[in-house]
Amino acid sequence: MDLPVVVGVDGSESSLSAVDWAADEAALRGLPLRVVYASLWERYERAVFATGGDRSEQILNGVFVAAAHERARKRVPDLKVSTQVIPDGPTPVLVREARKASVLVLGCRGRGDVAELLLGSVSLTVAGQADCPVIVVRGGHDDGSGTPRRIVLGIGAEAATANAVRFALEEAERRGALVEAIRAWRRPASEAIDHPLLGERPVHAYEEGAVQTLDAALHDAPAGVELLKRTAEGSARKVLLDASHGAELLVVGARRHPGHFGLQLGRVAHTVLHHAACPVAVVPERV
Repeated sequence: MDLPVVVGVDGSESSLSAVDWAADEAALRGLPLRVVYASLWERYERAVFATGGDRSEQILNGVFVAAAHERARKRVPDLKVSTQVIPDGPTPVLVREARKASVLVLGCRGRGDVAELLLGSVSLTVAGQADCPVIVVRGGHDDGSGTPRRIVLGIGAEAATANAVRFALEEAERRGALVEAIRAWRRPASEAIDHPLLGERPVHAYEEGAVQTLDAALHDAPAGVELLKRTAEGSARKVLLDASHGAELLVVGARRHPGHFGLQLGRVAHTVLHHAACPVAVVPERV
């Protein structure tokens, strides 16, 4: 059975933007959309007020979930949409939902007093734990009418990029987008440009290594995808943030170590989730 696209909502403007993206994503993939709302208050109310437990669920369905359902159906009229209010905290709910989703879509901020801070803690934590690709909708994102389309793909070490490469290429095929694949490289600090022993050959060797990594990661790219490969000297975080301006999506991999718990993102994924100018897809890589 095909797994649905899942979107988490909380009534914020950010989560409604996530609904738009998720509806488009589901339509592109030919999959149903599942809208989930996690409510700890509902669980508390059911425990304390046993006879009035349904009221909270009705309010949430009538306001948050139903609004998201209507928004998705207006955006994609023929889309199959299901909804559920789940009495638990948002992070455990969304991590569980990721186990039975093709992709999980989230907004970048919630409804609390810290809404103007960088990235909501729920989105960050879920992106660092989920078993499926997580798209965090931040910055400007395409409304389906803009051209040309460009997906930025950050190329890391081969073992930490394979799933991200596949995800980016498949997204590009669906969207008719160009993939800009970038491998950042840096010379060792001991070989600063003013070092008396530095010659052109060592620096060229570092860049050549980046080119080889880029070519190896993309050797199976389908002929139908327009591909722009480039290397860039500098921090991968800065290079990808610069490239995110005007992009439709930025895709990065995140290593998942079996048996390890907590946030598993890496510095690059962590930084772009906080600062990218476009939506970010974090794709788990089992190592």
